[in-house]
Amino acid sequence: MRYVYPAVFHLAKDGISVEFPDLSGCLPCADNVEEALRNAKEAMQLHLYAMKKDGDKIPTPTPIENIKILKNERVMLIKS
Repeated sequence: MRYVYPAVFHLAKDGISVEFPDLSGCLPCADNVEEALRNAKEAMQLHLYAMKKDGDKIPTPTPIENIKILKNERVMLIKS
């Protein structure tokens, strides 16, 4: 099954942290955008795998237009 979830990329001087509004506790980070995209995809896949294995309900992705961001943040859709 394929999944697509929005991720908020927080850009800071010391790196990039990523938060998935719909996947509590899924918080990858990286030194650059390319690495952040890779890490976000891998973290999302592992998080969803663990949720399925535990029998947790897979949440419906939040529409991207409903996500509020700060000046130094960007929203990207991550596909598994």
